[in-house]
Amino acid sequence: MPQYETTFILTPTLSEEAAKATFEKFLNIAKDGGATIIHTEEIGLKTLAYPIQKHTSGYYFYFEFQAPGTFISKLEREYQIDTNVIRYLTVSLDKHAIAFNIKRREGAFNQPKSTTVE
Repeated sequence: MPQYETTFILTPTLSEEAAKATFEKFLNIAKDGGATIIHTEEIGLKTLAYPIQKHTSGYYFYFEFQAPGTFISKLEREYQIDTNVIRYLTVSLDKHAIAFNIKRREGAFNQPKSTTVE
């Protein structure tokens, strides 16, 4: 089964509990659609690089999953219907992106660089 990752941004006018409930709603839609959830991240409230629908910040959420290709259009349709979603992006992962995500989850990129003093 192909592997995907999706990131979406919710309006900052939501409470933190409502934003998490919306995230859970999309996870349940994915599970009901036959997806296997691999990894989830609640990134939280972040400032946007540019205003979107007159908002300068938004709640970021991310999840990685395996699903049949036909499911993606259903998931993105749900994003379009939900008025709290201000932006979303779903991408298919190749073997290099999957390997990168595994390393990122294991913390390979967050290690401080060792310096040798001579």
